[in-house]
Amino acid sequence: MQVRIGVQSVPKELVVDTAQSADEVQQALAEALADERGVFVLKDRRSGRIVIPADRVGYLEISEDEQRSVGFGTQYT
Repeated sequence: MQVRIGVQSVPKELVVDTAQSADEVQQALAEALADERGVFVLKDRRSGRIVIPADRVGYLEISEDEQRSVGFGTQYT
């Protein structure tokens, strides 16, 4: 799944490919925001981590992986 993160005072958004589900990402942000000095952590598909102070997160855009078709996409009826 792809997560786009808008960070306050940063002109470019972060794009992260993660194996976490949308619910796990949303729960991680909620837990980080509940803590006074919470840190939002995402794990990317290459075993890296993205760490952002939770109070600096402007928005999250979560996109499910799309199944891509192979071939020319014609259907026979």
